[in-house]
Amino acid sequence: MQIFGLDIGGSGIKGAPVDLDKGDLTQERHKVFTPHPATPDGVADGVKQVVDHFGWMGPVGLTFPGVVTGGSTIRTAANVDKSWIDTDARALFSERLGGLPVTVVNDADAAGVAEMNFGAGKDRRGTVILLTFGTGIGSAVFVDGVLVPNTELGHLELHGHDAEKKASSRAREVEELTWEHWAHRVQKYLAHVEMLFSPELFIVGGGVSRKSQKFLPHIEGIKAEIVPAQLQNNAGIVGAAMRAVEGQGVAGA
Repeated sequence: MQIFGLDIGGSGIKGAPVDLDKGDLTQERHKVFTPHPATPDGVADGVKQVVDHFGWMGPVGLTFPGVVTGGSTIRTAANVDKSWIDTDARALFSERLGGLPVTVVNDADAAGVAEMNFGAGKDRRGTVILLTFGTGIGSAVFVDGVLVPNTELGHLELHGHDAEKKASSRAREVEELTWEHWAHRVQKYLAHVEMLFSPELFIVGGGVSRKSQKFLPHIEGIKAEIVPAQLQNNAGIVGAAMRAVEGQGVAGA
């Protein structure tokens, strides 16, 4: 079966129909730039552009780069406009999409669900942590395959800074760091997370997962296994579609 998945990020809004039997996109994803400032109305317009591109008329699963409680209420907005806080995202997006059923989930949680079902975390037990390196750092924590939602480990303090301010992919680009230099920052961050959670596996996601060979070989001293996300930057789209099925009780899920 197919469900539409859409991933809202700090730099782009991308989506496509997803084959939930295979965990893969059925068409090439469509992307528009995230507006700046990334206000609720501006982002909702971008979401509508992506959905309209495919002429989609069924349930839609969306990710959001922040804490989402009760399946709808936005609680944090580190990399989008602060006016998102306390917004009823499900109501906003459904109204903008002409009443289509909408499910909203934290972006890293969605990516993690996809990787645990179809990617690098499939059939893995124990503690598994997916970290998405992009505009910020998102996290998804699983214990024996069960998600601990909204963990936001990118905001751990590391050497007096919000970790994502120093170790995100955006930080690498803004500071024009070499891949090796950036890998050393990621290593320090992983060591901190490992000290707190002792995972068996780290899955590295986000756009940089496509270039894992440029930085993973430079990361040393981490006891946990470290692997790139297999679904790469499509994981959020796939996970959003999976959550839409759960949220809407779609037949055949």
